[in-house]
Amino acid sequence: MKKILKVEQIQKYYGNKDNLTKAIDDISFEVEEGEFIGIMGASGSGKTTLLNAISTIDTVSSGHIYLEDQDITEIKEEEIAQFRRKNLGFIFQDFNLLDTLTIEENIALILTINKVPEKEIDEKILEIAKKLDIENILQKFPYQVSGGQKQRCAACRAIINQPKIILADEPTGSLDSKAARQLLEIMEDMNRTMKATILMVTHDPVSASYCNKILFLKDGKIFNRIEKGEKNRNTFYSEILDVLALLGGDARDVR
Repeated sequence: MKKILKVEQIQKYYGNKDNLTKAIDDISFEVEEGEFIGIMGASGSGKTTLLNAISTIDTVSSGHIYLEDQDITEIKEEEIAQFRRKNLGFIFQDFNLLDTLTIEENIALILTINKVPEKEIDEKILEIAKKLDIENILQKFPYQVSGGQKQRCAACRAIINQPKIILADEPTGSLDSKAARQLLEIMEDMNRTMKATILMVTHDPVSASYCNKILFLKDGKIFNRIEKGEKNRNTFYSEILDVLALLGGDARDVR
């Protein structure tokens, strides 16, 4: 399989020499194209900092992060926005939809910015909206649709540009259990049928059980890694709970 992401001995410090906090402590791992990887850990373990570094929202103190052959730690600040538009897809907990745009316009935004021809945009949106079952709400505004439909729109927007990797930060955090399950099934389907490479931060072991590999962080380091392999989701869920128990505390309270 093709290596899509390589994280190489990254460290991240916050503060100054009198009050220094190490958020990431020498983390290294690789992601192959088409993997669906979960990142778990307690509050302060470094999982969101790690995702922010990969997404170029934050910078590392040392080490390197490669997306395919490009070292993203070396990208110039004025080139970061273009890099994100071309290579990354995002699914946020709070949707990040623009209320003044229709669902269709929200999905189209990245393609419009990238100057994709209008006819091609329409074709791409219809294709992806059918796959995620929201073609009947494309002309509505975000305030007119349910939370689950908003999240489907966010998923469409994340995949529409065929990014090299999709980054999801607690994507089910603001959804009820039914909408959360629907979104996870969508992400699982995007991974399986569209070969989308997904990196998801989550505190929820149920959400994590949809992934095919989990990285567990503790105190800024990788504490453990497990893979689903041929196991069913229930078996993998139990394995996730076992590792969370080793991390300390009630697994249900790991945030």
